[in-house]
Amino acid sequence: MLEIKNLHASVESKEILKGIDLTIKAGEMHTIMGLNGSGKSTLANIIAGSEVYKITKGTVLYNNKDLLDLSPEERALQGIFLSFQYPAVIPGVNNTYFIKAALNAKRKYQGEAELDAMDFMVLIKEKLKMVGMDESYLRRSVNDGFSGGEKKRNEILQMITLEPTLAILDETDSGLDIDALKIIANGVNNYRKKDNAFLVITHYQRLLNYIEPDVIHVMIDGKIVKTGGKELALTLEEKGYQWLTDEATVEL
Repeated sequence: MLEIKNLHASVESKEILKGIDLTIKAGEMHTIMGLNGSGKSTLANIIAGSEVYKITKGTVLYNNKDLLDLSPEERALQGIFLSFQYPAVIPGVNNTYFIKAALNAKRKYQGEAELDAMDFMVLIKEKLKMVGMDESYLRRSVNDGFSGGEKKRNEILQMITLEPTLAILDETDSGLDIDALKIIANGVNNYRKKDNAFLVITHYQRLLNYIEPDVIHVMIDGKIVKTGGKELALTLEEKGYQWLTDEATVEL
């Protein structure tokens, strides 16, 4: 589904990604862990189409097509979803309108009939239950006045409604209490299917108590330096990142 080869990227002449190789197949969930500044969010934003970063080398294929040729809008329409580390607040834009417009844009792009207001409300009410939100959230502006946990749940609500093929979750667990974390994880787990895939970015092992990735990668200084199974996260919880930083320095 996603194949990244030797990806290098910079911002304002500073190199951030220094040769990323990553392959994610349909049905898989991959997790990237690492310290702040290691390039995790940069990678997520590049896949989603951020124009802040300059690609200096490498290729990114999505369903065997050159992803880098597509605009952010085209990537979203083709099934790529990014849950932001800091979800945007959009005052004056109704949450119902926002999600319905996004869903119908995708349906139209795929040659499907758009949902009318009644059919959409039937759909969204079922999705609300999956993330522990009541209908009052639909009448509010997008993330306006929402707590941190509510913003993250609203992002997951968008994800399970839009049903992306590739969902990228950038530190969705950041700042969440344990109850909110469980709700977010439940929404993710309920959406896992054999024909979609996840890239989950996190600092902490605790999220992995509730979702189970197939592969864990550790990124340090713009490179993936270690790949393994869930046991790798447990090792990081015990040892921290310094042992991998030391190994990477020795290899240099």
